[in-house]
Amino acid sequence: MENQTNQPSPENIMKIGTGFWASKILLTAVSFQLFTKLAEKKTMKAKDIKDFLGLKCTDRNTYDFLDALTAFGFLKREGILDTAIYSNTLDTDMFLDKNKPSYIGGILEMMNNRLYTFWGNLGEGLLTGLPQNEAKKSEDFFGLIYQDPEKLKEFTSAMSGIQMGNFVAFSQKFDFKKYNTLIDVGGSAGLLSIMVATHNPHMNCTSFDLPPVQPIANTTIQQFGLSDRVKTASGDFFTMPIPGADIVVMGNILHDWNEENKIALMRKAYDALPVNGAFVAIEGIIDDERKENVFGMMMSLNMLIETGTGFDYTFADFNRWANIVGFRTTTLLPLTGPSSAAIAYK
Repeated sequence: MENQTNQPSPENIMKIGTGFWASKILLTAVSFQLFTKLAEKKTMKAKDIKDFLGLKCTDRNTYDFLDALTAFGFLKREGILDTAIYSNTLDTDMFLDKNKPSYIGGILEMMNNRLYTFWGNLGEGLLTGLPQNEAKKSEDFFGLIYQDPEKLKEFTSAMSGIQMGNFVAFSQKFDFKKYNTLIDVGGSAGLLSIMVATHNPHMNCTSFDLPPVQPIANTTIQQFGLSDRVKTASGDFFTMPIPGADIVVMGNILHDWNEENKIALMRKAYDALPVNGAFVAIEGIIDDERKENVFGMMMSLNMLIETGTGFDYTFADFNRWANIVGFRTTTLLPLTGPSSAAIAYK
């Protein structure tokens, strides 16, 4: 963020430079399931939190940890130090209680368990253009994830967490009146299909992903009681055609790949659609001037860490690819925060 005053100030430099401190405090609290416990107990004293978490640090360290979370807006506090009583905020109670379906902490858990360490090698990634994750030991990052049931469970939970707000927004903002069927390509746990079916009773949806993901999606669909209108299908979207539907959605899929593969996937979506059908890419679409959506640019760097060649993109990029494929028209639908739905109509 550019300094708008006439006097030099180190404030923003230090704020960003120490940003990983703040990040690690939140990620650690999520890994401790602190917000889940507070949702259960409603309020807790610092000593009780320390005992619950099994902390061996000093009381002062505990206060620092909890009060930093309070200052960030993640906890509420009455009293101070040994008299302090802590509780969740409205946001953390809704989104960081693991027992609620609105939980988005899966992406934060993956950030803590995987990405935090890998991002320490961002410089190496920029210098070499190579991924900095598990793929350092194997060329097939996604293969490694899908072979390990625990990693796969964490990954699907992360993808659900980062997109849940967008899925709800899309299911409410997009005009589904002209359509009856939707297929979510790379549908992970099936939440987009579930949200669309929940808010649009006439819609029948399919969550399409690799075979190991199908049981996870089926379990989620059953939990929401939508097995009559939300189905699963399995396959590799690079080696087989995408099943036909009125709407083809890809959430956080296109950014995994280089430009050639992005266009190839959009072409597959085009082939799966009827005339007037809609292709939807839900991602952190970067503003065309590349000045505002910092999250989109950071996510693009995360694709360097994860894949080496993937990147996030602007709406202008999307328009160019849609034109190459043959789509008739495009539009951009803002969703939540820095994310949007880039839509191309056949």
